[in-house]
Amino acid sequence: MDLIWDGIREAARLWWSGDGEIIEITLRTLAISSAATALALLVGIPIGAVLALRRFWGRGLIVAAVNTGMGMPPVVVGLVLVLILVRQGPLGSLEIIYTPTAMVIAQLFLALPMVVGFSLASIQSVNPRLIGQMWAMGANRWQVLWLLARETRLGLLAAVMAGFGAAISEVGASMQVGANLAGETRVLPTAIVLETGRGNWEVAIALGTVLVALAFIVNLVLTTAQQRRLVT
Repeated sequence: MDLIWDGIREAARLWWSGDGEIIEITLRTLAISSAATALALLVGIPIGAVLALRRFWGRGLIVAAVNTGMGMPPVVVGLVLVLILVRQGPLGSLEIIYTPTAMVIAQLFLALPMVVGFSLASIQSVNPRLIGQMWAMGANRWQVLWLLARETRLGLLAAVMAGFGAAISEVGASMQVGANLAGETRVLPTAIVLETGRGNWEVAIALGTVLVALAFIVNLVLTTAQQRRLVT
């Protein structure tokens, strides 16, 4: 127990002292995970809407794949991406392996199933009669999608939280495609693994405290927005 409190005190000391390395790692973590989440929302919400509103051959297989992806081990995603992005791989010419870009892609693939799954479930919960009334009143496709987004905004905010949580907590794939390079691809989860391996327990706990606090703050903002909309 004393070790945990020592780690928490170390986290406070690092922040109050303005430790440049931990601030850099924290900002990099937030930037990479936010970019991955934004891309997941941009791609995932439309996919979830299509799966919820349309029936077509192979839909069941896609939904099953989405549900499987929600529990996909990050190391498997990392392995596949490494094979694709290494110099000998099909996209090796892009030379993005062991860069923040590769980490964004890895986190995108982990957050995307979460966003699609939550969006699909949220939009499916809308009364089909409401959608029919929209079409009957002459609404075009974009107007229908906008009205659906308003009706399902609470579920979509849950999709944001789930996607961001999957991205910011990811370790395995980030280690594989980012290599945990100091000053370039080191983020809070990979730094925790590194310090734990070195036996620097206080530093590892300090970094873990910062990671939990960062995730809590982001989710607090999103939850406040969600609950405020629920009240109104």
